[in-house]
Parts: sequence; structure tokens; C-alpha cells
Amino acid sequence: MRFFSDNAAPVCPEILEALVNANRVDTAYDGDALSARLDAAFSDLFETEVAALWVSTGTAANSLALAALCPPYGSIICHREAHIQNDECGAPGFYTHGASLLLGTGDGAKLDPEEIGRLAGAIRDDVHQMQVHAVSITQASEYGMVYTPGEVAAIGELCRARGWGLHMDGARFANAAAHLGCAPADITWRAGVDMLSFGCVKNGAMSAEAILLFGDAREKAEEIRFRRKRGGHLLSKGRYLAAQILAMLEDDLWLKNARAANAGAALIAKAAPDRLVYPAQANEVFIHLSPQEAASLRAQGFDFYDWGIGEARFVTGWGQDAEAVGPLAKAIAAL
Repeated sequence: MRFFSDNAAPVCPEILEALVNANRVDTAYDGDALSARLDAAFSDLFETEVAALWVSTGTAANSLALAALCPPYGSIICHREAHIQNDECGAPGFYTHGASLLLGTGDGAKLDPEEIGRLAGAIRDDVHQMQVHAVSITQASEYGMVYTPGEVAAIGELCRARGWGLHMDGARFANAAAHLGCAPADITWRAGVDMLSFGCVKNGAMSAEAILLFGDAREKAEEIRFRRKRGGHLLSKGRYLAAQILAMLEDDLWLKNARAANAGAALIAKAAPDRLVYPAQANEVFIHLSPQEAASLRAQGFDFYDWGIGEARFVTGWGQDAEAVGPLAKAIAAL
């Protein structure tokens, strides 16, 4: 009955088992055997050499990555609906020691090269204004919309031409990849992404996220290790984070969980085709609801998030199958 956020979903059994198996003596911090396997595991998944570092939150993953891409006197282009702008309490500015966010617009909370160029074009090329050093996009976006490989590549090409870094907030990267059915590489490094915040917590993990560095950006891994320590995210028992991430990658659990969550969202969307704000491409469904209709659903025990005026957001998790989602779909269809 709870569709407020996938952050509230339970930890999946495979993750719990991995935590139990990791519960033994090993080297502290990130010197353990499990942490040492992350680079190779992600390199196999993304079909290229990857440097991978664990952190405990998505906020830390995003902010540490951006701090390595942008100096304190620079700026980062993102959508005005971006999580780094609206939901991280100024953490990017804190970790970058002062870099600013330049806010753009775009349908479905997605940026495109034209909008990015418009924002950058308004900045004079002199020391009096903060110059752009990076672009950050969210996959899937804050409205559950998915960037196609071509859309990411167009932004990546612009960033390469301008000498900017490209960061991807992948809190729901798995849901986007499951929707597209493409290789993870096609919407990351092959399309010009330098750093990816690979989300696990929303997808069934307990407390682990990964910062992935591709190509030349791998040279910044050591810098991020120091920033991670200074920022308070070098856990002394890091093997428990590494264990969760490795379990997520094993047998493509990350895709299995994402597909299940996406399927639940699709059932909700199917029940409300005329109410959809945007197509349901990942595991978030945004629909038009009047205050009276929202109250009716809540009176029946359904939990969800009010999103703007006359809109509501429903988010499905890895464990919400057709049986769990069915009552909500039926209730929405009956409004």
C-alpha cells in the first residue's frame, strides 16, 4: 500500500545474504578483499576499464563526483528539477566548496544540447563570472523519463567539444537500463559520460552506492578517495558496502530488481492512461489527481507523494509485484 518512495522498500534477500557472508574479519576501510573486486566487476559490466568507489549515500556519490569535476570557482549545468538542486540540501556546493548550479529547463526534467548551450552562452568568458566545468543529468529523470543513448551522446559530444565533464546521477540507472534494454555502456562512457553515480539503495540494497569513473576520469579516483575521507564517507567496515554492490551485480540482480519495479509502475500507468503527466518509462508514475481524489486514495490506505498542483507521484519498488500493485491500479481506475 506504500508507493511514496523506493527508498522505503525492504532490502532484498540476496543483499542480506551478502551482508551475512561479509561478516568476518578483514582489512578495514577499503583495503578488504570485497572492495578490491569492485573495479573488475564494473569493468566487466560496462565493457571497459572502470574505477569504482563505494559510498553510503547517493548525495555523497553525486557531490564527490561533481567536486572532482568542478573547482570552487566553477559552475555545473543541471535541470532545475534535478535532485542535486532540490533534494540534497546544498551538498554539491558544500563538497565543491562553492561551485554554483546553473539551472535549465526541459520537458520531463531532461536537458538537451540547445538548453545547455543557452545557459552557457549567457556567461561571459572572463574572471568575473563562474565558468561552466561540468554538466549533470539524471537517468532516469526526476519525472521518470529516460535519456536514450542518442540523447546522452548528443550532450556528451557538446561536453567534449567544450572541455566539460559529464556526470550522470544514476539513482535509478538500473530502471532506465531495464527500460531501454541496451548495454550499460551505451548510455554511459560510449555516449561521453565521465562519471556515474550508480544507484543501489533504491533498487534493493541497504546502504551502498557506487561512484564509477570512465576513461581519463579514472585518474581522479585517488582525488575522490581523499575527498571521500575528508567528507566523512570512508567507512571503517567498507566491506559491507562492497558486499552489497557485488551482490547487486551478480547474476544481474540489479536488472532483475529494476525490471520488477518497472513492471509494477506499468500496471499503475495502464490503469490511468488519461491521467498520465508523462509516460511511465521507469518505476515512477506521475498522474493528475484532484485533492478530493487524492484524499479518496489515502482513505483507502495508499501512500504516495503530492507532486505539484493537481499531480501525484507513485513509486514502485523491486518487491511490489502485480499482486501488491493491483489494488492501487484498481482504485485509480475506479476514480
